[in-house]
Amino acid sequence: MPLLPYWRFLHAGFVMAREGVFAIVPLEDAPASAKFAVRLIRTIERRSARKRDMAARLSLTFDRLGPSYIKLGQFLATRADVVGEEVAGELATLQDQVPPVPDVEARAAIEEALGAPIDSIYSEFGECVAAASIAQVYRATLSDRLGTREVAVKVLRPGVARRFERDLEAYYTAARFVERFVPSARRLRPVAVVDTLAASVRFEMDLRLEAAAMSEMAENVREEEHFRVPHVEWAQTTRTVLTMEWIDGIKLSRVAELKAAGHDLPELGRNLLQTFLRGAVRDGFFHADMHQGNLFAESDGTLVAVDFGITGRLSREERGFLAEILYGFIQRDYRRVAEIHFRAGYVPMTQDVDLFAQALRSVGEPIRGATAADISMSRLLAHLFETTELFQMTTQPQLIMLQKTMVVVEGVARSLDPQLDIWETAEPVVRDWMVAEIGPAATVRKAQDSFSAITRAALAAPELAERLERLSKDFEVALEKGLPLSDRSIDALGQYAAARSTIRVLGLWVAAISLAILAWNSF
Repeated sequence: MPLLPYWRFLHAGFVMAREGVFAIVPLEDAPASAKFAVRLIRTIERRSARKRDMAARLSLTFDRLGPSYIKLGQFLATRADVVGEEVAGELATLQDQVPPVPDVEARAAIEEALGAPIDSIYSEFGECVAAASIAQVYRATLSDRLGTREVAVKVLRPGVARRFERDLEAYYTAARFVERFVPSARRLRPVAVVDTLAASVRFEMDLRLEAAAMSEMAENVREEEHFRVPHVEWAQTTRTVLTMEWIDGIKLSRVAELKAAGHDLPELGRNLLQTFLRGAVRDGFFHADMHQGNLFAESDGTLVAVDFGITGRLSREERGFLAEILYGFIQRDYRRVAEIHFRAGYVPMTQDVDLFAQALRSVGEPIRGATAADISMSRLLAHLFETTELFQMTTQPQLIMLQKTMVVVEGVARSLDPQLDIWETAEPVVRDWMVAEIGPAATVRKAQDSFSAITRAALAAPELAERLERLSKDFEVALEKGLPLSDRSIDALGQYAAARSTIRVLGLWVAAISLAILAWNSF
């Protein structure tokens, strides 16, 4: 493997050490060697870093390392199962705000992507209104045969894709290192975590996919009375440029302004939580970055979500499990919740279902009847993750993303209504899903699906039987005469054997020379 990824990995570690990030590593139960290593690393901390709180240290470190690391930090904030709840909480404070690239560069990127001068595409084009680690947004006016309307133009920062791919090599290096030398972390699948990050950010860097996500979500919520997403201007959208409807509304982070505008804040909170749950359990497709900055309230109380760069999906089976688990918690039927976990394969069959039900009761009962103001979501999450480790549950990235998004959505709803009862608000949504999935209509639909599958299998049976017969004959011939090899295959095998032989000889020479040098130095 090239040395460059290792160098970038070490450089990132050096910057983190200088800024005091390693102070966050818990040492209470760590082995002596790990304690010594962390203490040795911390000897190079800046004195100024020790005066800052951990959130400031993390923010400064990721800012210095660049946009790719800001995105990494934000991603890890959704994976408390990997970095721990305390670290995830600190990382959640990272603001995805960086200085914008100069307007000249951004305009040039837009013109190149759309294949025409900006003035010929937009009747007006303003200054940058928001800049993040991957893209920045401009306000513009679009005039065409459909009329004149205000739009938001999102453009990828020039060179960001190349920078991310380069940094990704260092992330994989770190993940493989952890997976190889920290056995206790293998359950968390560090390499798979980086795979998820890579897929997520690559999705974000193709703005056509974000546009498609907005379009799909718009179809899913077209019957919703209090929630919608912006309209996409497809003719002015490419891989690196996304043009969409401009939203005139108040961000949900501006609670005082919402009050002054006469909005019913508890109603906004309920609508937000229920809309999110409906998308997750009904459609299996949800906005996975629903913080206050991505949510607006229009004058009539309609909620509008923007920035669909990160989305999550659940299969129908996963949605069924999720709904049953939530409903089991609502009904306090912890034995049923435990059985669902085992049936879904989330908990190994070697574990005790009754003991797991007891552990779930310890999670569910403390929040029974409590309002949002009485619940520490960080403490609840920490308890959940301790339970997963205790019962050797394999990490489910899609469920972790959903769980973390639910916490974020709950936090936004709680900022609007501190007395919000999460279970009471969720109950009608989950109940409707259960009726749809378990009731008579669902039974008929599943029977129809089963009949269709059986019909397809019956129609394909003759072709399958013919293939099996050919395979059986080929196998018999191979047993009698051996596997036939072409001249090309034989040549390739010969070259491979020769190469392996050369490597062995070279390895012996390197070993011999190394031993000779060691022997010479010993005199």
